[in-house]
Amino acid sequence: MPLAAWATPQLDPMFSDHAVIQRDHPIMVTGRGTPKEMIAVTFGDVMREVRADEKGRFEARFAPTSMTGPIRLEARSASGSVAAQDVAVGDVFLCSGQSNMELEVRHAQDAMTQIRTSADDQLRLMLVPRAMADDPLRDFPQSPSWRPAGPDSVADFSAACFYMARELRKTAKVPIGAIASSWGGSRISPWMGARAQVAVGQGAQSALVSLHGRDPFAAEWAASAEWEKWWRKETGDASGKEPWQPESEMVWADVPQIGPWEEWGVPALANFNGMVWYRREIDLTTAQAKANGALSLGLLDDVGRVWINGKPVGMSARSWQPSSFDVPPGVLQPGRNVVIVNVLDSYANGGLSGPVDVMKLSLGQAGEVLLGDGWRYAVATRSPSGAPRVPWGDTTGTGTLYNGMIAPLGAIGLKGVAWYQGESDVDLPGYADRMRAMMADWRRQFGSPDLPFVAVQLAAYGDPVTKPTDSGWAAMRQVQHRAMAQDDHGGLAAAIDLGDPFDIHPGEKQEVGRRLARAMRAVAYGERISRTGPQAARVTATADGGAVIDFVGLTGGLHTRSAAQGIGFELCGQAAGSCRFATGRIEGVRVILTGDGQPAIRVRYAWAGSPVVNLYDEAPLPVGSFELPITPMR
Repeated sequence: MPLAAWATPQLDPMFSDHAVIQRDHPIMVTGRGTPKEMIAVTFGDVMREVRADEKGRFEARFAPTSMTGPIRLEARSASGSVAAQDVAVGDVFLCSGQSNMELEVRHAQDAMTQIRTSADDQLRLMLVPRAMADDPLRDFPQSPSWRPAGPDSVADFSAACFYMARELRKTAKVPIGAIASSWGGSRISPWMGARAQVAVGQGAQSALVSLHGRDPFAAEWAASAEWEKWWRKETGDASGKEPWQPESEMVWADVPQIGPWEEWGVPALANFNGMVWYRREIDLTTAQAKANGALSLGLLDDVGRVWINGKPVGMSARSWQPSSFDVPPGVLQPGRNVVIVNVLDSYANGGLSGPVDVMKLSLGQAGEVLLGDGWRYAVATRSPSGAPRVPWGDTTGTGTLYNGMIAPLGAIGLKGVAWYQGESDVDLPGYADRMRAMMADWRRQFGSPDLPFVAVQLAAYGDPVTKPTDSGWAAMRQVQHRAMAQDDHGGLAAAIDLGDPFDIHPGEKQEVGRRLARAMRAVAYGERISRTGPQAARVTATADGGAVIDFVGLTGGLHTRSAAQGIGFELCGQAAGSCRFATGRIEGVRVILTGDGQPAIRVRYAWAGSPVVNLYDEAPLPVGSFELPITPMR
């Protein structure tokens, strides 16, 4: 933005009208003005004079305060002044994650009633627009703003975040600010800053993202080289014999229509998830080949990688959005050119999906080549898994969402962070390490080494099971529990009983909010209540070949619902497929599993994506998925 635009001081969005500033925490008011100009910043009855830097940024530091407001906040210079209206001091919470955190109140259960009765001028909401960036931003690309809770602001706000904040208003008795910064479908990696990436061994990927910000062509070439190396390793293809070469030996057929291949009427593709290759030849004049090219192919679902004349052009980086690529110099040539596109689909429909009217090669004054027809396709005989993605993508990127949606918050004070994410990381190793690294990095940014984090444990989702089976969804629940239980300032909100086997976005978010608030009361407010809910601590063998499970984090004792016994328990041997269901007898804070004459070395509970659970404490909170070894009798 031109420096002239900052002739009058401007406060950053976190300090705009209706802002909530964290009480009892050092305050740093930030904004922009004329470069090198002196700016007088007033907060309450205290004024600080600071000088804007060469880019016009200014920071003014103030001592912590407990005053709830309204409180004066103003920035004044020779160029003018700005004042924020209706500023309060209270507790500020950041809510982040993927779609179950992003899901709006209007899409949750009982939306009409909750929206209609949502007015509370002491509950303020800030919704951060989606944004991604190659390097940490100081300013939001689209400036968010604070809004008092009410029908106009609540409807499009995060349901889980709103219900948590509303619940905390009842007990904290101070103004509450809730900031929602989420992106549906995102893995945890895009939310991790550069320091967190280095901590988990992803420093090279983070550096590649930064390179992309400085030299996109160089970054694309480097990423393409990694992809091509991966392909040759996985398939055994020799260099020069890969499918992206212009003279590929694959068997090509005409594409029936632009759109999902599931709709082509080709039986082999009716339910196909994997890779399909596309090919299109174009003829260019000498003038066109010398022009700077921009290739638009529409939606490549899920992800596409493009070559022209065997040379890499790029990979689609934005999920479910039309793709456009700048063609590197020297790729186009006079006469015949061959465009090759690899599309990988891993969920639902896939393919080169258009729309047709955006598919073209734009060549500036040399005109354009329409690409809405003339395509051929070949189904990959080998579709190896684990294809590398460009790290500057949105939902699967490396630090890109942190850079665009967390970094611009600066060093504002926070009371706690609510995190609802993990669905997109199921079956990916190392989640606990990534979670720890992310929490450490955010705590560093917000100047609070003890900043509380509360994570929502995955809700039930997936086909119900009739016999014991392996489950990545259940394994993720256990990883989430361990990550938060091992953090002295971590909490967990169970949602295993609030899900829907057929909908990954369950509508019951009021109870999610209440459980988030309960755990937050433990870790952020120091209430003497469980911060994780009931969790299995250890399992000990019994004389009859069964096991005793001891629980911690309980409120009162254990109770069953709709049955005299606990269901969903499994005794397991060493071999794969050796798990079998076992009945659990409740004795206070323990569960007894009777032996069945078969070897048992471990116990599982609720080990499925969508299990039936009936074991609760008196809060009442459910017991989540766990797998623990059985300790032999002494």
